Order: sequence, then C-alpha cells, then structure tokens
Amino acid sequence: MNAPAPAPSRQLRREVERQDQPANPSKAKAPAIRVMIVDDSLTVRTIFKRMVESDPALEIAGTASSAERAIAQLEKTPADVILLDLEMPGMGGLDALHEILERAMGGQVLVVSSLTQDGAEHTVSALSMGAADTMLKPRPGGFNEEYRAQLLSKTRALGEAATRCDGESGSATPDSADESAPYAPTPAHAARRRQQPPEVIAIGASTGGIHALNIMLRNLTPEFDLPILITQHLPASFIPVFARQVEIACARRAVIADEGTEIRRGEVAIATGHGHMMVRRRGDRLVTHTLAQPAPSGCLPSVDPMFESLAEACEGRVLGVVLSGMGRDGLIGAQKLVEAGATILAQDAETSAVWGMPGAVTKAGLTSFVGSPEEIGAKILEATQRVATPERN
Repeated sequence: MNAPAPAPSRQLRREVERQDQPANPSKAKAPAIRVMIVDDSLTVRTIFKRMVESDPALEIAGTASSAERAIAQLEKTPADVILLDLEMPGMGGLDALHEILERAMGGQVLVVSSLTQDGAEHTVSALSMGAADTMLKPRPGGFNEEYRAQLLSKTRALGEAATRCDGESGSATPDSADESAPYAPTPAHAARRRQQPPEVIAIGASTGGIHALNIMLRNLTPEFDLPILITQHLPASFIPVFARQVEIACARRAVIADEGTEIRRGEVAIATGHGHMMVRRRGDRLVTHTLAQPAPSGCLPSVDPMFESLAEACEGRVLGVVLSGMGRDGLIGAQKLVEAGATILAQDAETSAVWGMPGAVTKAGLTSFVGSPEEIGAKILEATQRVATPERN
C-alpha cells in the first residue's frame, strides 16, 4: 500500500493563498491569521472562540479538547497561533509541546496558564522549550474586555511573526537590508567599543526570549564569570521559577535583584516582576535599585531603565544583549549604552519569535552583531576574552 502523501507545508499553503489574491495590490488582502484553541474546558474554548472571531484579522483553524486531538488536527489543518492550555487530562500541553511545535511548522504557541504554582512551573518550562508567550487564565468573571484586548493583541503579533517566517515580507525585515547579514558598525561605534572590555553583561528579552536565553546561556563556558543582569517580561509570580531555571541553564547562582542587591561575579541578577532593575555604583561595588514608576515602553519591568542606569554606572563597560520580544523596549537604553561606549548584540529575525525589540535596536544602527542565540553566546565569550586594542588608522 502506498504511503499517504505528506501534508503540504504552511509555506506552500500561504503561497497558494497569495496567488489567489487579486492582481490589483489595492484590492489584495493578507490571509487571516489562523488560530487553534486547545483547552479541555468547553467553556474556555467557547469564550476564546468568540474573542478570536470578533477580530477580522483572525480566524478559527480549529478547537481541540486535548493535546492528542490538537496534534491530529495539525496534521491536516495549519495554524499560525495555538492557544494552549498546559494542564489537561491525557498527554497534557507540556508533554505535547515539542510535537505541537513540530506539526505547526513555524506556528507560534501562546500558553494560557493557570495561577497555581504548578501552572507557573509548567509555563516557564514551556517558554524555555519554545512556546512564544503566556497569558494568565483569569478566574471566573475575569474574561472581560481588557483581557480580550490583550489576548487579541498578542495573538495578532504572534500570527504576523509566524506568517513572516513563511517567507512573507513585513516589518520584521530590516529596512533596505539583508536580515541574514550582521550589521556593520560605523567606525565611530567601533572605536568606542574597543576602548575597554565589559564589566557586566545586561540582557533584555520578552516574547520568545526565554527560549533564546536558555540556548544562549548554555553556550557560555564555566570559565566565564562576568556578572549577568536579566530583565525578562514575565508576571511577578513567575520570576522565582524563572530564576531557578536560569540557574540550571548557566550553572551559576541566580538572585532576584531587589533593593540593594550586590552585583557579583559568577552570579545572575534577575529583575523582579514588580519593578525595574537599575544599577548604581557604591565605591567599587555595583548594587541594584528597584524603581516601579512607569517606563516609556509601558513594561514592568522594563529593559530601558536597566540599560540607562548601566550606561552611567559602568561608563560604557557593558555588553548589552537584546533578545526576542514584542515592542521597542530597550531601544532608549541601548542608545544611552552606545553613547557611553558599550556594545549591543541582538537576536536575528530568523530565530526570534517576534523581532520587535531586537529589530528596533538593529534598525537604529546600534548593534555590532545580529545573530542566533548560539552565535550571540559565542560573541559574548569572544568579547570578554579579547584584549581591547586601539583603533588603527
């Protein structure tokens, strides 16, 4: 018996859809973002279905009451975004995540997590495995207009990123540039960067950033002992779980940086979920300061205050890293760092779940290198091992 023909790829399906569009660009309309809802609760599936259907840019690709059914559906029906519950009978969302991502062929997973401690553990594990983002599942009565707006905003952003990964052009591509090529720094930037080696590594990340961060940290060698500072957009209740995961990824102690936490070599300092991590110098020591006032990005914690405070406290002796994330958080702070003589590395569009944050610093001409998390890890080691040399004419 002949084996069944493989299901066409998502890229092929999108290509067919584009060919079916009117020849007149003014009449052409981008294909709707396909959303699959996976939750064992009929009530939750119904609520999410109505929310998705209220947005003309989205359409329902299917619903499933179990991970097993979702995998079977994805064999035949493509989805750009999968809203995934992790705590379900049977296989469960976490155990099925790898196969769901494989079947989705570039589709993004938005984890809808419970408020329990187990929910936090499972969610952070899912984000480290490749899920792009998370939303807390509200208690009964919490599915209000504010929640709907947040869910649809995240779903659209992830769907747009997923369809661009299929080869479509979009804002994820650097203006007039080949996104696969490293950004070539201007001579002025290069001269400033070679002045002195970094004193700290500062990392900002959001949507898709935990997966990238885990890959990057695992590429650092045991001999590497510069302090690492991390601002990751996460609910406050997830930060302790995230800190434990970081410890495992880089085999070094991770601390949640509250008011007055000392920055030490061989350790990782992580921003709390209730304030921005800022850094001040006290004599020969660096200590953290927590600030809860609104940041221009609207994020709490925000990457910008961390970068800006380091520009002053370390006088340019900083290696800044911007990983996958939605929006432009980190751009203002990266500008201050570069002005002070620091170096900025950014994740590329190809490996980012969403190229908003790294794309913003790249398009602004602030990066000295744009690449995958593995390549960024190698660049960190190279930058910290290299002896600074003066620029030659």
